Amino acid sequence: MTGWGVDAVRYTVIIHEAEEGGFWTEVPALPGAGSQGETFDEALASTQEAIELWIEAAKTQGRPVPADDQVVRTIEVAA
Repeated sequence: MTGWGVDAVRYTVIIHEAEEGGFWTEVPALPGAGSQGETFDEALASTQEAIELWIEAAKTQGRPVPADDQVVRTIEVAA
């Protein structure tokens, strides 16, 4: 799914700092498509690959590829 053509889909990725170091991610619209990495960028790259593999597997199995209908905003408040 490289090249992101007309059939591109965007997914929300939540990135967490791991207690033992590094980062882990989750993709709420695609259960099991999260990943991990030693660095932020490595975690994101691994997650992109996991998403691509998830979609490929769903298509191969004749399952629908879910859309991500989440709206994510960051809200800043006084601490």
